Amino acid sequence: MYVPRYVFFTKGVGIDKAHLASFENALREAGIAHLNLVQVSSIFPPGCKILEKEKGLAKLEPGEITHCVMAREQSREPGRRLVSSVGLALPEGNERYGYLSEHHGFGQTEVEAGEFAEDMAASMLATTLGIEFDPEKDYDERRDIYKMSGKIIHSRHVSQAALGAEGSLWTTVLAAAIFVK
Repeated sequence: MYVPRYVFFTKGVGIDKAHLASFENALREAGIAHLNLVQVSSIFPPGCKILEKEKGLAKLEPGEITHCVMAREQSREPGRRLVSSVGLALPEGNERYGYLSEHHGFGQTEVEAGEFAEDMAASMLATTLGIEFDPEKDYDERRDIYKMSGKIIHSRHVSQAALGAEGSLWTTVLAAAIFVK
């Protein structure tokens, strides 16, 4: 096995009359349909560098078995808001691991889902770093606590939202962190 040295973030929307084809179209829009994706849990490896999508894709071959953290949601209900998001929280220094989180659901905006996923990643990281926080406070307040601690230095998210397509079509939204060796 290997420890990924790079990661990039991507997202996509797909629409089709078939459930699977809708997912394939979302993968195509995200630029990752040519990969054999294997979903993994939520650890961001120590020393892993974030690449722009194009640079990450250039390091991958068609058919390559590629690990990812992916959130996806699908619906055939016209007008229903779907959302998927992957959040990231990184600790200070390159020697520690960070966290990725996946979130998917209905009714939220991209920003709401993204902040929720980012909050989950930061909260998981905070508990491993011994940062005390009140889970009842909103994320903006907790984010300030995390940053002031000096232990969590970076957080972000990638999110995709869409409204379900009309005409008995499936709609898929996905967000992903793609690992590169």
